Amino acid sequence: MRRYGRLLHLNESHLARTHTFFERHGPKTVFIGRFIALLRTWAAVLAGAAHMPYGTFMLYNALGAVSWAVIVGTLGYVFSRNLPQLEHYVGQASLAGVLLVALVVGLAFGWHWFAKNRARLVERTQLVWQRVLTAPALQQLHARYPRTWTFVAARFARGEYLGLHLTIGFVISVAGLWLFGGITEDVIHHDPLTQFDLALLDWMHAHATPAGYAIFNAITLLGSPVTMSVLAIGVSLLLAARRQWILLGGWLAAFAGGGLLDEVLKLVIQRPRPPYAGAFLRHYSWSFPSGHAMGSLVGYGMLAYILVVLWIHPRRTQIAVVLGAALLIVAIGLNRLYLGVHYFSDVVGGYAAGLLWLSACISGVEVARRWRAGAPPAAASGASA
Repeated sequence: MRRYGRLLHLNESHLARTHTFFERHGPKTVFIGRFIALLRTWAAVLAGAAHMPYGTFMLYNALGAVSWAVIVGTLGYVFSRNLPQLEHYVGQASLAGVLLVALVVGLAFGWHWFAKNRARLVERTQLVWQRVLTAPALQQLHARYPRTWTFVAARFARGEYLGLHLTIGFVISVAGLWLFGGITEDVIHHDPLTQFDLALLDWMHAHATPAGYAIFNAITLLGSPVTMSVLAIGVSLLLAARRQWILLGGWLAAFAGGGLLDEVLKLVIQRPRPPYAGAFLRHYSWSFPSGHAMGSLVGYGMLAYILVVLWIHPRRTQIAVVLGAALLIVAIGLNRLYLGVHYFSDVVGGYAAGLLWLSACISGVEVARRWRAGAPPAAASGASA
């Protein structure tokens, strides 16, 4: 590695990081590596390069091998003739896991690159922004309409009472409303999107497996009304105990308004459920929009916002919380398609409506928090960006 590592962009710093990593996580890496393709081979190479004690390596390597053999043998015994079907499903799950890991690694590298080049990007952005502001056309508008210019500039100021945070919330709400309106129009008029709904539903039903149904049935519980109700009550009590009344009001408004909005939209549009829904639903309700998709986006999105505001302050941890909430929301929407209880447009429509309401709630909470922090409307006009 020292002689030829430069060809693979490896250097002494990478070896040092490998040493540090294996000192902290070496045994669990060797054990878990037995269950992951490629890693089961390279774990030994990395352990050797990190000078992991041979006895420790052999112990956890053997434990991982025995566990892997017992689990695979048990699955083969239990599923018997259905083993080829299980193998097919495990292959799909492994591919999904690899894609998920690749996504997380890509996001991590992207954030690392952004953190490394943040100063240069900020400098270039400021230069571009200064060029835009000094453009002759904008200068003429500034001179001709000074009040309008001041008002618009204040909407993009980070320190203003009704500044950048409200502008971003407004833009996201408009985007969610536009997306929801377009999908609703396609659903009502049976545009080509509904044909895609049927094709995707039939394809997923044809490739579904009993094990897949069991897994996605478990995932769907995370977005069920019971789970969301327990989450709403638990967080409400916690916020009340901490006397976070503004956040408590926004939290209750998010859940109550989201539930009411979902019921109203279902009654207005009245789209029937897919034909496969009877196998998983005891009580029918209208299909559009998906209540699970909308409720999970509003509930877990608001939960991530509260965690970031109150308890989680390191930037990396905040990003991890937001990404975790996003992955959970996507998984809940995907399970509704896999189980055949919703169409694709139901899920996307639920996300669009949820995004609209979540953005409105967070924007309202931010305005209230800034006002309470000492930036009343009269003083806000003089605040600096």
